[in-house]
Amino acid sequence: MFGLGVPELIIILVVALIIFGPGKLPEIGGALGRGIRDFKRSFEGRDDEPKKVEGNDESSRPSA
Repeated sequence: MFGLGVPELIIILVVALIIFGPGKLPEIGGALGRGIRDFKRSFEGRDDEPKKVEGNDESSRPSA
């Protein structure tokens, strides 16, 4: 798709290691994984009924 092979991925990983350091890489990877997982879940739950927001109903408003 993007033409990324093993050598390119290794270069990207080394640059990320230099920039962020070894302590931050697991934290960044976890955040990236959670973001991708949440993104997928948002599309999977797209067919669900929309949640009703309380207090946004016409009958609950006082008559003017």
